[in-house]
Amino acid sequence: MTNSGQTSPTAAGIREFKMPDVGEGLTEAEILKWYVQPGDTVTDGQVVCEVETAKAAVELPIPFTGVVSELRFDEGTTVDVGTPIITVDTGGPASGTGAGDASAAQPAMETGASAAAEVAGEAATQGEAEAEAEPEGRQPVLVGYGVGTSSTKRRPRKPVPAAAAGPAATEAPAPAPAAEPVAPEPGSNGHGAARPLAKPPVRKLAKDLGVDLTAVTPTGPDGIITREDVHAAAAPTSRPTPETAAAAAEPAAAPQEPSAQPAAPGARETRVPIKGVRKATAQAMVNSAFTAPHVTEFVTVDVTRTMKLVQELKQDPDMAGVRVNPLLFVAKAFLLAIRRNPEVNASWDEERQEIVRKHYVNLGIAAATPRGLIVPNIKDAQDKTLPELASALGELVATAREGKTSPAAMAGGTVTITNVGVFGVDTGTPLLNPGESAILAFGQIREQPWVHKGKVKPRHVTTLALSFDHRLVDGELGSKVLADIAAVLERPKRLMTWG
Repeated sequence: MTNSGQTSPTAAGIREFKMPDVGEGLTEAEILKWYVQPGDTVTDGQVVCEVETAKAAVELPIPFTGVVSELRFDEGTTVDVGTPIITVDTGGPASGTGAGDASAAQPAMETGASAAAEVAGEAATQGEAEAEAEPEGRQPVLVGYGVGTSSTKRRPRKPVPAAAAGPAATEAPAPAPAAEPVAPEPGSNGHGAARPLAKPPVRKLAKDLGVDLTAVTPTGPDGIITREDVHAAAAPTSRPTPETAAAAAEPAAAPQEPSAQPAAPGARETRVPIKGVRKATAQAMVNSAFTAPHVTEFVTVDVTRTMKLVQELKQDPDMAGVRVNPLLFVAKAFLLAIRRNPEVNASWDEERQEIVRKHYVNLGIAAATPRGLIVPNIKDAQDKTLPELASALGELVATAREGKTSPAAMAGGTVTITNVGVFGVDTGTPLLNPGESAILAFGQIREQPWVHKGKVKPRHVTTLALSFDHRLVDGELGSKVLADIAAVLERPKRLMTWG
């Protein structure tokens, strides 16, 4: 077995599918879950496994049709890019697994990317509907600092399991002949023993409710399982309490490590492997903390007028279908402050000893997901209207909570917002996302006694914290940016007069 992208021809009809580079130059990925087993029939474009890179979890479609002969690695194994992970008996002549397979895999990967984009769109729609049903204090959790853009170091090759050490099987059952499509029977997904048909948001819902998708009767088109099917299957066995329903409707408040072993009775320690997004985040934060000299400034501001505007826009027909919340106005205020102080939107090129000023804003929104902290960004956010920005934020949140954020969505950020207020936290000193010049922490909004027009009155107040790279941003510039953000949130009509 090699990792060079070329292998010797296998037995007649046996083809190998190699671990592709699903990110931007990443060198390895962890196999999270196999969706097929030896003896299963697979078709061109069918998803066979889910893998996690240092940036995201991705489902891999296979680029040919046949019968699975062998799974080369167990779930939880980290595999180098270019290493064969599954062999399939295609029933055809002997073939190598070099450039031909790589080119054949490309259309399948593009198909998978298109499907992922479609799923992200549905997730955004469903996420908006669920978020509207939540009270203001239980909006989707957004926090954290994200992963760096630097390349991931290659880790030592893991030993191949004993079962995979032997040669590929030379005799495998021939693929089943194609049959005429038939309507799915009750209790079947229309594909025999194949993986039930359901989109990722529906699969996550089934997982949260403890529903086995193979036992669900599909009612969607082409035998696809819908959210209603999952709820119907869960209803006879259990009725979720308000607490469990709320937990299922929101992303985890803190990242959970799925690979952590349950603590034994009386155990004093639990060890959790550091890998995937968590590993990349740790490396990025260390690099950021010890490379960029951080400075953090704070301001406390009366946002009562902004809160009133939020309530008014929720009733505005022009904003129908999008989620309006205080974070939307914090983002818009940040963009306006950058427009008035463009020097803050820059990066430091150590190799060329240059400051690179950006004429676009890719606005990152830090998000906590079950796999760790990520920072997807809204491309060219400076050009978006308020409704467009609201839609982009809603789609970003929904995609992140489903764990389907793509590596491309996290690349190229210029500044970031982290919303720590959803945890009841007033403020913090956030670390910069590597390669960026500034990050804004948005604290909890609470009613406090405040001097307004010469009298002490209860007002909605929040604290903002801006961390910036002091190589790029001096105290005067950083103070101007933070003061502009506060001024817009105090009097949101400045969005028009300054814009």
